[in-house]
Parts: sequence; structure tokens; C-alpha cells
Amino acid sequence: MNNNLFLSILIGLLLTSCHKEKVKQSFLALGDSYTIGESVSEYERWPVQLVAALENKNIFIAPPKIIAKTGWTTEELKTGIDQAILDYPYDWVSLLIGVNNQYRGNSISAFKTEFEQLLTQAILFSGNRKDRVFVVSIPDWGVMPFAKDRDQSQIAMQIDNFNQVIYEVCARQEIAFIDITPISRTVSEHPEFIASDGLHPSGSQYANWIKEIIPFFIKTSND
Repeated sequence: MNNNLFLSILIGLLLTSCHKEKVKQSFLALGDSYTIGESVSEYERWPVQLVAALENKNIFIAPPKIIAKTGWTTEELKTGIDQAILDYPYDWVSLLIGVNNQYRGNSISAFKTEFEQLLTQAILFSGNRKDRVFVVSIPDWGVMPFAKDRDQSQIAMQIDNFNQVIYEVCARQEIAFIDITPISRTVSEHPEFIASDGLHPSGSQYANWIKEIIPFFIKTSND
């Protein structure tokens, strides 16, 4: 083999290796206003911020496929999923849902049943890789300026009850549960965490959620 041919083959192998290292994984994010990023720009949505932050950790993920809409309950998310075109399995799947069930005063027992069904779908969409699925807790909207004339302690209690259901379902299914609710309750110390509508999290708050989510990706990617 002459030197030029050997060098060409070597360069080709190196380029192939580099390409393989940077093949981007897929990410499906399921949810409601918090996942679609109501009142923030597209690049401030937490799934989009997450992808950008993970690239700095050498975890390369394509722009997320987001199925979410402001106001969706568990039932409406299920309908949205049924109507969507999905190219699964996805390498990563997230689920954040339930605030509108609480806001509308819907039954928590019905929520549990519907949440379990959604989580089963999320696991299916991951190719039945439970270690690639994570659930984000419901933030507390009762601390936002929008709720200043409402019973904020009751809202907090109800949010905690819904999150407890979510946590128990995740624990039983061995799915990662990422609790960002404490962050959402720090808006009095961090007014920059409030979006312009006075109800939803700002991009700055979502950035702090990301700090809680990234360790899950790093641990799972290294396992």
C-alpha cells in the first residue's frame, strides 16, 4: 500500500469517527404551557435551552419535537399525541403535565389514571427504555403575580398533592422525577423568574430548571 493511499484511508476513518461522535440524538417533549414556553421566545423554552446546554457537555441532541399547548390537561395532551405524527423511538422523552387539571379543579384520581396512561405512552415512545424517560414536576403558579388575589396556600397544597401523585407513579415505574417546584417558589427573591404575563416562568427560571435536569442526562449517558 503506498503512502498516499494509506493517508487517505486514515483521514477517512478519522472523519467517520468524528461524524459518529456528533450524530445528534432525538428528543420528544410532552406537556402544556410550560413545555411550549408560553410568554417566552422559542429559544427560551426549557427543552430548547436544555439541548443547547447539553451540547456544552458533549451530548448532542437535535431540536426537540414538542407536543404541548397552553391550557392542556392530561386528556387534551393525550388527544394531541394521538393527532401528532411521531417518528419514534426517541432517544429521550420528557413529560410535564397536570397544572391545568389542578387549575380547573379536576379530580386528582382521574388525573392519576390519565397520567399513568401518558407515562406508559412516553415509555413506549422511548423504545421501552425507561432510563431515557424523565418527568418534570408541576411548578407552583400560585406564587405568581397573576394569583395575588387567590388563595395561594390552597394552590400550593393542591400542587403538592398533584406532584405527590406524579412522584409515586414515577417511583413505581422507576422513572426519573425531577422536582423543579422549589425553584418556582423563589420568585419573590427572583422577580426575573416571572414572564411578562405575570403567570408563567421566564427564560431565566427555565434556565434554572435546566440545572436540575442536566445531571440526569449526564448520568444516563455515562451508564
